[in-house]
Amino acid sequence: MAAFGKMLSLIAITVALLAINSNKACAGDPDMLQDICVADLTSTTKVNGFACKTMFTEADFSSMVISKPGAPTNTFGSLVTGANVQSIPGLNTLGVSLARIDYAPGGINPPHVHPRATEMVYVLSGQLYVGFITTANVLVSKVIVQGEVFAFPRGLVHFQKNNGKVPAAVIAGFNSQLPGTQSIATTLFAASPSVPDDVLGQAFQISTMQVQQIKSRFAPRK
Repeated sequence: MAAFGKMLSLIAITVALLAINSNKACAGDPDMLQDICVADLTSTTKVNGFACKTMFTEADFSSMVISKPGAPTNTFGSLVTGANVQSIPGLNTLGVSLARIDYAPGGINPPHVHPRATEMVYVLSGQLYVGFITTANVLVSKVIVQGEVFAFPRGLVHFQKNNGKVPAAVIAGFNSQLPGTQSIATTLFAASPSVPDDVLGQAFQISTMQVQQIKSRFAPRK
């Protein structure tokens, strides 16, 4: 129990630090203008965020969505479970969210970016090879172990890979209620409408046939 309490304290500190440093110069989300604005996820009103509900309860600020391990059975061997405004409406305008990421042995959370948030992960179990790439094409990477934290700057391409023989898991904190995710490979090779083959071929210096082969790998399974 003591270890579990310490883990929760570290997670809380991580999220608090992200929130405290979310000033006007570097915030992931705009500043709030009222105490709370619980998201009305059914509203058709289009605003930057979500419209506010008139009536709300304590349940809008609570969730067990990341309390249990996920099943990373997809192609990449990783599963991201978000605890963001879409599952916790009370986070609307608060500028914070969490996620749990579970990795099978050999699993990867492939190179991706969060356009609206800096991310910090805390390793719950296992170990991971993680890294991000700067705009000067410098790779910053290391192996992180249970109890360790690692930060990924906002908007930079980053990844996590479980090179171990046992499952791994992290809790991730973001300074945005909905950080957004763009997986590089999926974005380029599975966009709809499709990115033209000649654009991808020239960008990656590969043939049109190779582009089509890669696209087929990302095509929805029928």
